[in-house]
Amino acid sequence: MVLEVALIDVRPGSEDAFAAAYAEGHRVLAGTPGCRSVRMTRGIESPSRFVLLVEWDSVKDHEDNFRGTDRYTTWRSLIGPYFAQPPRVEHFTDVPA
Repeated sequence: MVLEVALIDVRPGSEDAFAAAYAEGHRVLAGTPGCRSVRMTRGIESPSRFVLLVEWDSVKDHEDNFRGTDRYTTWRSLIGPYFAQPPRVEHFTDVPA
């Protein structure tokens, strides 16, 4: 399992519109083969900052089944207009205890 973490800053004043766009696009992302779960969180101290957390079977699933498809184009067209800057996206794996 791989965790995708995207730090998203939206233009101040567009937070509610961004959240509505995310709600509309959630099914597009969540229905992608290899996607295990999707969660969006919002900053308390910085309410224009959001963190998207997506669990994938692999980085390859993220890139081939989502980023390289029309699903990504649809997703980005919904949420992209609200970005203050491009999101910072990284992938993580669990550290054994």
